[in-house]
Amino acid sequence: MSPRQNQTVTPLLSVVVPAYDAASYLDRACGPLERFEEGIEVIIVDDGSSDATGAIADGYAARRPDLFRVIHQDNRGHGGAISAGLAVASGTYVKVLDSDDWLDSDALVTLLATLARLERDGGVDAVVTNYVHERVGRRARTTRYSSIMPVGRVFDWDDVGRFSARQYLMMHALVYRTSLVRASGLALPEHTFYVDNLFVVTPLSHSRTLFYLDVDLYRYFIGRDDQSVNDAVMVRRVDQQLRVNRLVLDALPAPGTVPAGLHAYLLHHVEVLCAITSVMLVRAGTPEHLATREAFWREIKRESPWVYTRLRRGVIGTSSYLPGSTGRQMSLLAYRFARRVVGFS
Repeated sequence: MSPRQNQTVTPLLSVVVPAYDAASYLDRACGPLERFEEGIEVIIVDDGSSDATGAIADGYAARRPDLFRVIHQDNRGHGGAISAGLAVASGTYVKVLDSDDWLDSDALVTLLATLARLERDGGVDAVVTNYVHERVGRRARTTRYSSIMPVGRVFDWDDVGRFSARQYLMMHALVYRTSLVRASGLALPEHTFYVDNLFVVTPLSHSRTLFYLDVDLYRYFIGRDDQSVNDAVMVRRVDQQLRVNRLVLDALPAPGTVPAGLHAYLLHHVEVLCAITSVMLVRAGTPEHLATREAFWREIKRESPWVYTRLRRGVIGTSSYLPGSTGRQMSLLAYRFARRVVGFS
C-alpha cells in the first residue's frame, strides 16, 4: 500500500508503543499496523534498549515515515516511555500498545470507522473495547462489557451497570481523547511498573461521555517469565506496587465530586488493586513484608477512611486482608482462585 499523500491531516488515533528490549516480539506488535494508510500514527518509544529494538523500530519508520515515528531515549521505565509517547501524540485519540501485545487488525478498522463517526457528532471522552488474555498454554479468555454498558450509542456513567469481579478496565480496554489525558494532569512515575493503573484512574476520573465498541481489539499476551504480571516478578517488585497503589489512592476523587457511576467504578478498581498489593506482601512472606502489609492497611484507614470502609466491606478487599496466619493462607488461596477463574492479570 502506498503512503498517504496528505501529511498534514490530524490522525484519528495515536498508538503509543513503549518498547524495552523488545526485539523478539516488536514485529508482532507493529507489523500488522503497516497495512494502514490513514487514520493512525504509531509512536514507538525505544526506552534505552540494549538489543535490536531501536534498529527494528527505525526500520518501520524508514519504510513508512508517514505512519511510524520513533523516539530513542535513555531508559526511563514503562511510565517514562508512555509519557514520552503521549507528549508527542498528535492523534485526536490515543491508545497504548505494550510491545509484547498486539491489536486485531479487523477490530482496529472498525475502531477507526467508529472514531470517525463519533467525531462527526462531537466525539467522546473514552471508547471502551474488549481485550483478550492470550495465555501461554491456556485457552484465550475475553473480557467484555456488553452486560454493563450500552452498545452502539454514546452514554454517560449513569448508564453503566455494576462491574463484576472479573470486569475491570485495564489500560488495554481504553482509548482516550488525547486532550482529556493531557487535561487530567496524568503524571506517570519513571522506573516503575504497574503504572497502567494510574493511566486508567487519572484520565477516567475526568471522563463523562463514553462509547462501548464490542470488538476484541487488544490481545494481551501473558506468559513470559520476566513479565511484570508474573507472580514471582510481582513479589520482587512489590515496592513498586505499593508506590503505584498510593498514587492511585491520591488520585481518587472524593465522593460527590464525580458522577456516582464513575465513582463506584473507581472504587471497584482500587479494591482490586489494593487486594493484589496486599496478597503480594503475604506472598513475599518476610516479617518486614507482613509488617508493611499491616502498615499499608493502617495508612488507608487513616488517609482515606471512606475507601477503607468500602474495601473492608467488599468481598475482594475482605478476602485479601484476613487476620492471622490462617487468614493469610486463605487470602493466598482466594488470590490463586481469582487468577485462575476471575483473571486478575
